[in-house]
Amino acid sequence: MTIQSSLAMLLLISTILHAADDPRIAALRAADDKRVAAIVAADRGRLTGIFSDELRYAHSTGAVDDKASYIDLLVSGRTKYLVYDYEERNFSFPAPGIALMSGRVHIKSSTSDAISDGILSFLAVWREEKGGWQFLAWQSCKLPQPAAAAK
Repeated sequence: MTIQSSLAMLLLISTILHAADDPRIAALRAADDKRVAAIVAADRGRLTGIFSDELRYAHSTGAVDDKASYIDLLVSGRTKYLVYDYEERNFSFPAPGIALMSGRVHIKSSTSDAISDGILSFLAVWREEKGGWQFLAWQSCKLPQPAAAAK
């Protein structure tokens, strides 16, 4: 191993360890866990406090909701989340007071006419507002099902 590659490896390890110690990540994980719990519970009060007034929620279907319409969709029961399990959830901080959350999530939801079950790739935005992290935006797309193994 060369000196340059050793230094690069140390820098990478240091960056990973620093990210793991970043209190913003712990705060965002906690805020997002509360968001998911509020969505599953369809709790209007908790959702109102978690979502930014400027929320833009772009579903994997292409439908787009603002704060009021998304909360109404959940609270009315027109959409119910049955499973919401992260496979991957990463955070980065591109600007002061802004956090990007990206990854993959398994979501199973039901509407009056269908059940949707799949893995989504997503990008979400959190913004510091009102003394804490507020959920500002979501954009997701369905990932293709893995091909069946050939026999």
